Amino acid sequence: MCGITGFATGKHLSADDARILQGMTDALVHRGPDADGMWSDPEAGVAFGHRRLSIVDLSEAGAQPMHDASGRYVITYNGEIYNFPALRKDLEAVGVTFRGHSDTEVLIEACAYWGIEATLKRLNGIFAFGLWDRQQRSLTLARDHIGIKPLYWAKAGSTLLFASELKSMHAHPQFNTAINRNAVAAFMRFNYIPQPHSIYQGAHKLPPGCYLTCDLSGGAPSEPVIKTYWDGLETAEQAAADPFTGSPEEAVDQLSDLLHDAIGQQMISDVPLGAFLSGGIDSSTVVALMQAQSSQPVRTFSIGFSEEGFNEAHHAAEVAKHLGTDHTELYLSSRDALDVVPQLADMYDEPFADSSQIPTYLVSKLARQHVTVSLSGDGGDELFAGYNRYVWGRTLWRTIRTLPLPVRRLVSRSIRGLSPARWNQLTRPIPDRIKPGNPGDALYKLASVVELDGPGAIYRRLVSNWMSPEDVVQQSTEPPGLLWDETMRERFKEPISRMQATDLMTYLPDDILTKVDRASMATSLEARVPLLDPRLIEFAWRLPLSMKLRDGQSKWALRQVLYRHVPQSLIDRPKMGFGVPVGDWLRGPLRDWAEHLLDEKRLREQGLFDPKIVRTHWEDHLSGRRNWHYMMWSVLMMEAWLDRWEHNPPG
Repeated sequence: MCGITGFATGKHLSADDARILQGMTDALVHRGPDADGMWSDPEAGVAFGHRRLSIVDLSEAGAQPMHDASGRYVITYNGEIYNFPALRKDLEAVGVTFRGHSDTEVLIEACAYWGIEATLKRLNGIFAFGLWDRQQRSLTLARDHIGIKPLYWAKAGSTLLFASELKSMHAHPQFNTAINRNAVAAFMRFNYIPQPHSIYQGAHKLPPGCYLTCDLSGGAPSEPVIKTYWDGLETAEQAAADPFTGSPEEAVDQLSDLLHDAIGQQMISDVPLGAFLSGGIDSSTVVALMQAQSSQPVRTFSIGFSEEGFNEAHHAAEVAKHLGTDHTELYLSSRDALDVVPQLADMYDEPFADSSQIPTYLVSKLARQHVTVSLSGDGGDELFAGYNRYVWGRTLWRTIRTLPLPVRRLVSRSIRGLSPARWNQLTRPIPDRIKPGNPGDALYKLASVVELDGPGAIYRRLVSNWMSPEDVVQQSTEPPGLLWDETMRERFKEPISRMQATDLMTYLPDDILTKVDRASMATSLEARVPLLDPRLIEFAWRLPLSMKLRDGQSKWALRQVLYRHVPQSLIDRPKMGFGVPVGDWLRGPLRDWAEHLLDEKRLREQGLFDPKIVRTHWEDHLSGRRNWHYMMWSVLMMEAWLDRWEHNPPG
């Protein structure tokens, strides 16, 4: 995996521009520690930078930026094209010759021969790239189907910038760092900033499945035009309209074949390769099919914590033992995790508040000590209906819709009649195995849901952190998004399918895949995500819901594939998130750090958050009256980001 960056001005480049490009490229050294490369077209005012993490074709023939054979095109590229051997054969069949063995060369020659959009539609991989057409004087930026690899772009005066990460753009003197308050409001709801927005007013994420073109034939860059070459919602909709009609056994066989092929393609590497293993369904399936195709024990990695309820390492160890992998596990103390917190703002360089970012970084760091590439099981929940909220949301709506609204409001008021702390006391006699970890907070969440008017509203409540972010972020207007798109109800009539489709386009790329990319690349580790092979995405959407949810279990078809390799007894257990005890840490070892960031005077002087609302929630959390750790974590991640990028800007 690599880091890419560049800019296009339309003006003749100077020595200062060369120094700027060097700074932008150096900012991405963690993404590619093996080599750097820079190229420019001084007359056209275009410059590309590249940091290389060598994975396939370790020779100089794979170095970037790279030209095609004709010299017309230049590319800076981050990613892996898994079907590049097949594409290479197709190109060789029509007379295209190759100098090396890299997927980069196949990609640029494919663009030269087939054209950019036709090539994008043929690709199976994870990628982001910038491509300069010297003949047409046109710049193209493109991102993979589902958004596994990041790509930002921005207009800085008359200059167009692009980069894998925002920190690279900071090195350009014209980059506008004015904060986008509306994006902050969205961040407070979701714990991430949804695409196409970014934390800065002038910077944007290129959406997954899209490419951007910018014409410089007239001198200064034209207004960028963004086109879609792969639409996740359209793919899901069309696949669902052509449902799988075979038997359940045939579905499992076909799924197994697709998984086997996708995982096999992603095991191609010229450097050591392994996999993350949590012991859950998704990662265990990936590892099982890796081991089935490997003549040597696959390297697997997991981390454990001593805190009860946050440790799956023993489950992973049991799966690894059964499969015969070369397993490495590391038990970490809370101090090991806490030491990561000061690094988060720099690691993500945009506010990000999914606290599982901490263990994801730690397991990446562990894996990087032994391998350069690691496969992960991300994507299984979205494709095979694995999240608890899918079943919980549908079941709750089916239950409460039979009750008149006045009755539901009465239930809500009755629950709120007692404090969460009092509910915790009253429910103490109930065995822990049949009640949530914090029953008072769970009941209050239920109280906020029973008054809602449909599964869409319930889903929106379940995925929201701050329910009214415009109240806490001053002078903001939350941007509309897919959660409020009324056409989704017609396109996906089944509520669970609608939730899956929404997650596929929002939560998956903007939270899960962002988390994995930044955490892994912070350690110079390439993370691959085989469950998100486009063929698997399409097939999963063809499966009827009964092959995903059956007999009270999620991911039915995926489980059946896994049971062919791992005993059911090692897998079937309640779903556990990959998290850390942030709530307790904020009342304990992180309290001083948090108190500094949440100082009322500081908040008032900044003018971003409403100090009264923030302080009320913080004091409630400290007292134990409420468990507001998710909400406070988003405020703290924003404040930590301000400390790193606003109060102490680079350079």
